[in-house]
This record gives sequence, structure tokens and C-alpha cells, in this order.
Amino acid sequence: MAFNTSTFVTSAPSLADCPPEDLPEVCFAGRSNVGKSSLINSLVNRKRLARTSNTPGKTQQMNYYNIDQKFYIVDLPGFGFAKVPEKERKRWGKDIKQYLYQRKTLNLILHLVDARHDPTRLDEDFFYWMASNRKPFSVVLTKSDKLSGNKLAASKQTVKKILEKMNIEAPIIVTSSDSGRGIKDLQSLILEFINYK
Repeated sequence: MAFNTSTFVTSAPSLADCPPEDLPEVCFAGRSNVGKSSLINSLVNRKRLARTSNTPGKTQQMNYYNIDQKFYIVDLPGFGFAKVPEKERKRWGKDIKQYLYQRKTLNLILHLVDARHDPTRLDEDFFYWMASNRKPFSVVLTKSDKLSGNKLAASKQTVKKILEKMNIEAPIIVTSSDSGRGIKDLQSLILEFINYK
């Protein structure tokens, strides 16, 4: 079930620059520095497919990766504390909203949350927006290897309670790019939503 081939396709600054809508898409969303690029690399078993950085906000466009010629993984710019001008942050927000609203081939949104921290107000707002707009999504807890078993369980429970309070049902997957935890579960979820043949 491993994803066999993965190639970088393009960096799209806006919806108009995205590839033709001919393959299903799974996008990775979340705050800056939450570990999107590292998780993508773990999913496809490539060390440097998606560029990682210790500097929040390094991903500034929608980065497209073709997996097995069957579907795209799309790495969205991180939201939150990216060290970029306010004008640029607003442009990102507009471009991402257009993508999320209008992209017909978007089959699944993976919303990444750092397991070491409670979801922020921005995270909670995004949970609510996805559910209100009937967008299929999963919450993916990253960096689980940084926490003890009890703290990790508490982190997952916190997310579960937030979703329940909003009357939202969505899978919660615990992952670690370093240890490989949850990678197979995440692959299975992706394959389920893109109807992989």
C-alpha cells in the first residue's frame, strides 16, 4: 500500500495557477511550523520531496506533488505567526479560501495540529468552517514522539472534546514524522477518500 512514486509538480500562487482538475487532491493545512512538509515526506518515504524549514511561513504557495500518477498532495501555506508582511498574509488567506471553496477535485483536507499544544482559536475556527461547508476533513496530531503517553492521550482528548462541542465528527489521527507513528493509518485514510485503484 506504500505510495510508490512522488514528484513535485508546481508551486501555485493562486487558484488560477493550479494544475488542471484531472486528479483527486488531498491538501495539508495548519499553522506555520506544524510539520506539514515533514509529514508529507514521511508519507511518501522521501527525505526531501517537500522542503522543510525551522523558519515558520517558508511555504508561501500551494505546492503540488503527484503521487503514483493517481492523485495530488497539496501543501498549503501555513497560517498564524508566519514572519511575512500583513499584506502577504491576507493574500495567502484569500488564495487559500478560493482554493478550498472552488477546487472541485479536493477530496480531503488534513488539518494538522501540533500535539504539544492545544488547538488555537484559528484551528477551532477552521474546524467549524470545514464542517459548516461540508468539507471532508481529518485532524492530524503531529510530533507525537515529543510527548509521553499520558500527555498524548490528553492532547487527543482535548481535540475530541472541541469537536464534540461543535457537534462535529471527524477522524483524529496521531502521527510522528520521526518515528513513523500513524503514517500507515494516514495513508489508508487518504486512499479511502481518493478511491485509489
